[in-house]
Amino acid sequence: MTSLVVSSWPGAVMLVLLFSGFLCLYRIGKGPTAPDRTVAIDILGTLMVGFCAVLTWVTGRAFYMNIGITWALLSFIGTIALAKYLEGRDFDD
Repeated sequence: MTSLVVSSWPGAVMLVLLFSGFLCLYRIGKGPTAPDRTVAIDILGTLMVGFCAVLTWVTGRAFYMNIGITWALLSFIGTIALAKYLEGRDFDD
C-alpha cells in the first residue's frame, strides 16, 4: 500500500506534508515557550494549505483551493492575534 501511495508524486507530497504535520504537532505539545507553539501552529496552517493545494491538483476540484485560501487568511489573523496577546498588547495597538 505504501509503495502504491509513494509511487505517485501527489502521494509522496502528501506523505511529506503528513510527516511535517506530525512534527508540528510534537512542537505544539512539547514546545518550551509560547512563541515556539505559535510558530508551530502557523506552520501547521501552512501545511493545511499545502494539503488543499495537492487535493486540488489530484482531484481537479477548485473548491479545495478556496478552502486553502480561507484557511490561510484565518491562520494569518489567528497568528497576529496570538502574537499581540503574547506581547501584552490590545488589538488596537
